[in-house]
Amino acid sequence: MITQAALAGLDKLYRPGFAFSKAEVLLMDLCGRGEFTDDLFASGQPANSEKVMAVLDSINAKWGRGTLRPGVVPAAPAWSMRRELMSQSFTTRVDQLWRVSAR
Repeated sequence: MITQAALAGLDKLYRPGFAFSKAEVLLMDLCGRGEFTDDLFASGQPANSEKVMAVLDSINAKWGRGTLRPGVVPAAPAWSMRRELMSQSFTTRVDQLWRVSAR
């Protein structure tokens, strides 16, 4: 809908023989009706967001991390941080805990 409106606007503005410059318009932080809040500490999440995230977490817990992810997160981002020197996650990843045995 936004693209159609932008193209219709261009049809009205464009005139042959005139020089035009490119411009970028960013539509950031678009949100649904009733999701906007001007209170810093108020919850701006839709009512069913917690249920959706709980289902997403349970599926990822059962089938492995990253099985499902939000649609805005690319599967292979163009840039990623280097992780070869990253500390292990002992407090959040059970598989990275040390095993100690006494004899």
